[in-house]
Amino acid sequence: MTPYDAISGQGPTGLTDGFGRTVSYLRVSVTDRCDLRCVYCMAEHMTFLPKAEVLTLEELDRIASAFVALGVKKLRITGGEPLVRKGVMGLIRELGRHLRSGALEELTLTTNGTRLAQFAGELAEAGVRRVNVSLDTLKPELFRRLTRGGDVAKVVAGIEAAQAAGLKVKINAVALKDDNAAELPELIRWAHGRGCDMTLIETMPLGEVETDRTDQYLSLETVRAELESFWTLSDLPLSTGGPARYVAVAETGGRLGFITPLSHNFCEACNRVRLTCTGTLHTCLGQEDASDLRAVIRAGGSDDDLVDAIRLAVDGKPKGHDFRIERSAGPAVARHMSTTGG
Repeated sequence: MTPYDAISGQGPTGLTDGFGRTVSYLRVSVTDRCDLRCVYCMAEHMTFLPKAEVLTLEELDRIASAFVALGVKKLRITGGEPLVRKGVMGLIRELGRHLRSGALEELTLTTNGTRLAQFAGELAEAGVRRVNVSLDTLKPELFRRLTRGGDVAKVVAGIEAAQAAGLKVKINAVALKDDNAAELPELIRWAHGRGCDMTLIETMPLGEVETDRTDQYLSLETVRAELESFWTLSDLPLSTGGPARYVAVAETGGRLGFITPLSHNFCEACNRVRLTCTGTLHTCLGQEDASDLRAVIRAGGSDDDLVDAIRLAVDGKPKGHDFRIERSAGPAVARHMSTTGG
């Protein structure tokens, strides 16, 4: 039991930023590594972090547990690809104790799905009830090109294994104007036909990559208008704790989410912060803000020191991001999504 297990749910809990927004959702990256190289996410030849810079599983547990003690109700494990981290299931099982105590409402995972077939049963046993799977196309050749060598059949097998283990699956797809725009209705039908929710995401200017995101950017306002030309979309008051706005699709019987950081930002209701695998806390995805929690704990900081550092960082959470898709703009932040975490 960590020191935070004894205080979870007690004392001066609750994290509120300087704009009155309550932070109840922490995304925890456990690695910057991935077994795919998606063109919009990573450079083709990535330089990954030295092991010494990456938090140990025990350090990740300590920091995540501190957030739970401060009132965070949802933890999402991310990467890179989290399931490539050696021993990650041990961390997930440990964090599951907060579900059993009632301090944590949800422990979830975002994955590319390539290793889900191997780990789905263990995830369910650890208390995970749903996972998000990134899948931008069902076309084998296009998938191979977008991921620089991936096999879409492994992802589909992972989704099937997750559902067989009792996990709910949501499919996430980045909308890419020149690659999958025409396929999106088919992908939505496929997901809904399998009982999966689907969420579309606008490409975001994070990190230097070889492709020009200006050419690939596709406004989801445009996508929604096209879908409404042949489907009936009804807005839903649903929130899963993230930034997506949901609609019901009458013809498919499923739910469809839109994450629109550029065409319609969601900053006014932002309730989340991100912890990188190096212990850097980012309170905004689209700003260069950073607080070094690794330095606090590796310098021998007490639990109170860690809590103070977290509160100080959250208090300074920016009002909003600076995402823009323009040829002259460049990336909003230099760090890659794989480094930031999910």
